[in-house]
Amino acid sequence: MRNEDRIKIGFLLFDGFPMACLTSVIEPLRAANEIAGQEAFCWSLLSERQQKVQSSAGVRFEAERSLADCKDIDILFLLSSPTSGFDNTTVGNGALRSLGRHGTVLGGISGGVFPLVRSGVMGGQPVSVHWCYEAAFLAEFPEVDSRSEVIVKTATRYTAAGAAAGFDLALHLIEDRLGGDVAHEVACWFQHPMMRGAGVRQQVPTTTAPETGDSLPPLVSRCVDLFASHMSDPISIAEAAQQMGVTPRQVERAFKQATGQSPSHYYRAMRMKAARQMVVYTKDPIADIAAAIGYGSVAPLVTHYRSAFGLSPSEDRRRINRFRVEGNAPLPSV
Repeated sequence: MRNEDRIKIGFLLFDGFPMACLTSVIEPLRAANEIAGQEAFCWSLLSERQQKVQSSAGVRFEAERSLADCKDIDILFLLSSPTSGFDNTTVGNGALRSLGRHGTVLGGISGGVFPLVRSGVMGGQPVSVHWCYEAAFLAEFPEVDSRSEVIVKTATRYTAAGAAAGFDLALHLIEDRLGGDVAHEVACWFQHPMMRGAGVRQQVPTTTAPETGDSLPPLVSRCVDLFASHMSDPISIAEAAQQMGVTPRQVERAFKQATGQSPSHYYRAMRMKAARQMVVYTKDPIADIAAAIGYGSVAPLVTHYRSAFGLSPSEDRRRINRFRVEGNAPLPSV
């Protein structure tokens, strides 16, 4: 990062970006400036050609600068949906690579990691991927070191999984520049309970019944982790039980008590969520998606998908694509 009095931050916006990811970074930086009584941080909004950009909520933003006009930026964050990209891919990706070579710290928040990685600037560095996009990210970038931590920060690349993680990342920037006391006061201004950092995993929703609380019992949690590691090569409940050192009956009983579901139904729901991410966020053929979650043919995927979501994968993709065309905003954007 350049050694200047002010840290200059740019937000490169793409159509469909989530507004919360923008405000969650800017607001704590603004508060830090006020608390410290100095302009420690300044920021600007950019788009590829300085064109207007529409957020996922339909609110339009005026870009102050174009991507070509940000060579003085210290940190550049990409904010987008997973399907966003440059109109001129060659020029846009080249501009990002040039900025990276000349000392600009590059980052992505939530879906912004997709165009960031597509540009080729990550060079084997790890990436924080929001759980909502995990399956789609792995399908597109199987070789990338994707992680479930809320923040993944190296010397030259910053990535964060969602708006709240973006707030945490801003607090880290404030702490580095102005000290822990200012960062703590900023957190208190916004009633942000804690500053999460490297190694903190994302909170992921489960299909537990409401009365069971937020956490799963250890046996169920370990089985869920095992299921997650066997999405493309599903294992049987008996095999899972053997690896846990218990009987299949104990696994069945634990899942019923904790989630109200059998382990096989819970496992299938996990696979369907992964399939839907790939249906919505990739252009992969349905047959490839079926194979990616362990089905030998499309037919059982279609049956289970329709049971889970009320329509087939192809129908779901057409519905989402129709919304994108009519509303110019991919869903969901987090």
